[in-house]
Amino acid sequence: MNSEDIKAVFGMTPEAAVAYLKQKGIAVSWDWQDMLNDAHATAFTVAKTAKMDVLSDIYSAVVDAAEQGRTLEEFSRELAPVLQRKGWWGRQEIENPEGETQSVQLGSPHRLKTIYLTNMQSAYMAGRYAEMMDSIDTHPYWQYVAINDSRTRETHRMMHNRVYAADDPVWDTLYPPLDFRCRCRVKPLSRSAGEGRVQPRPTLETITVDIGSNPYTGEDRYAQRTGIRINNKFIAPNAGFNANQGKSMLSRMAQIAVDKAQATHPDIARIAIKTMMTNQKFKNALTPESLAWVRELLGI
Repeated sequence: MNSEDIKAVFGMTPEAAVAYLKQKGIAVSWDWQDMLNDAHATAFTVAKTAKMDVLSDIYSAVVDAAEQGRTLEEFSRELAPVLQRKGWWGRQEIENPEGETQSVQLGSPHRLKTIYLTNMQSAYMAGRYAEMMDSIDTHPYWQYVAINDSRTRETHRMMHNRVYAADDPVWDTLYPPLDFRCRCRVKPLSRSAGEGRVQPRPTLETITVDIGSNPYTGEDRYAQRTGIRINNKFIAPNAGFNANQGKSMLSRMAQIAVDKAQATHPDIARIAIKTMMTNQKFKNALTPESLAWVRELLGI
């Protein structure tokens, strides 16, 4: 992604995108396979940060970049010296969680670029999801938009301009980003603009892929990829991206609200939940179990 791409995609600071980053916790990890899919919506992590006091620095830098609209160059210029001072830089021989010495790549310009682009795109698209859900009554169709240049993945290019209903399950996984450094986005369409272009609801297909064994325990690790067929080619997110980060964020925040309501007096909970249920976005984010509890609480 060049500087113009960055300005076009990340030059704005939507509040929902910042909220997405701030609602996350921090989870140390060693391998990228340790956290997959919608786990990224609830926790910020960077591989190879276990036992090293740098994850909070990286997280703070990403949140600050989102709030201030910082470019990749500004993000890297401020964060790299911090990581270098703490020793999280270059290829090193360090101890892994099993107590064994391993040669690993820590910080680097390439690594910071991946951290920045992946997290900013995830935050931006999660924020966009929340905003688009607010306008689903006037814009009930969504269009997949790829950049379409020499760096665009073939499967992402095949999704370009495809239109589906906003409530189509296809968006549960085929909502960007679909991979590291994915630059795709989704555009809401009005009823008049989308009804003549909308695709019929596709058949979703889920495959399980081998993502390598744990080198310390020997345990085999797998991930799911859920997608569709276009011209008989399987189109799906890459391993680890098999979730809609925006939907996961809203679901988590709705669950937090329900958990708090369940912990208070029923009369107070009833007033609070009744008010929240006037928000369609909140209603749509409830799990079946939470919705059943809400219905019982409100007597509906």
